[in-house]
Amino acid sequence: MTTTSHGISVPRHEQDDLEALKRLRGAYDAMRTEIGRVVIGQNDVIEELLIAIFARGHCVLVGVPGLAKTLLVSTLSRTLSLSFKRIQFTPDLMPADITGTELIQEDKVTRERSFVFVHGPIFANMLLADEINRTPPKTQAALLEAMQEHAVTAGGRTYKLPEPFFVLATQNPIEQEGTYPMPEAQLDRFMFMISVAYPSAEEELAIMRATTAGGHIDITEKLHAEDILGLQDIVRRIPVGDHVFQYAMALTRATRPNEPEAPDFVKEFVSWGAGPRASQYLILGAKARSALYGRAYATTEDVAAIAKPVLRHRILTNFNAEAEGMSSDRIVDRLLEKTPRPTEPKTR
Repeated sequence: MTTTSHGISVPRHEQDDLEALKRLRGAYDAMRTEIGRVVIGQNDVIEELLIAIFARGHCVLVGVPGLAKTLLVSTLSRTLSLSFKRIQFTPDLMPADITGTELIQEDKVTRERSFVFVHGPIFANMLLADEINRTPPKTQAALLEAMQEHAVTAGGRTYKLPEPFFVLATQNPIEQEGTYPMPEAQLDRFMFMISVAYPSAEEELAIMRATTAGGHIDITEKLHAEDILGLQDIVRRIPVGDHVFQYAMALTRATRPNEPEAPDFVKEFVSWGAGPRASQYLILGAKARSALYGRAYATTEDVAAIAKPVLRHRILTNFNAEAEGMSSDRIVDRLLEKTPRPTEPKTR
């Protein structure tokens, strides 16, 4: 047995995993540097996207237009050497426009006709579903089914999507006319809801200078699909202490107003809290975050760091919260303050 610096025993056959995590830490730093040559700022967004990728999750990205969401995703796909497709969701978009459709094709020699499946844009490693709330529920459901199954069914046949497969859906928070808001049950299928904020004054000045000068920036690939699949498996094997499980569960259960452990402000401002999937994603996200930092163990700090993107779209606030200006983010902040964090094991 080998003991990590955090006091967790690791069998010798897992030494390869530890070496892979060290390489991932170096690749993570290199990717942030490489993406920073194209996208200025948004460091937290980049980290949360990478956490979701290595945890095999999907994301909803919420931000006003012009914050480089599309540029960020396309640049990230280039650093990871992944195929990238973008779909602009519109009210007339049909499921077949996403998944693909069967067409009749005639053999030029035999003149026989047969159905041929033409792949839709969903057949990519990284799919940007731009303004997903602008398309009807039928089309949204087709995308969500493919996200869950990693496959598309057409004409009685199943077609596997390329691996790794990652969906990033965007929503515009300020323009809701003519939209089809996704139900909470469907939003729950997304691991993270990532908030994209305005840049700081220094970042905005740097953006102005960089984007008005012209020129092309070549991106260097830092990881490949095979690397990502291997690291996704390693993330699942990262050990988690019982105190981390207890902390993640305590956070999730505290969001439910009918639970006895829910604080008074949750009972006052929340209609529905997060379900068990939130607890699962808190643990998976904590594992992936620890992997990005080159650690072979997950901590309560990792759980707290990803609490907002995991919980913000799983907490349904009521009228009292709206009247008091109490957002789900503020509720999560208060939960992090009120929920006791177990003491981490002492370093050996």
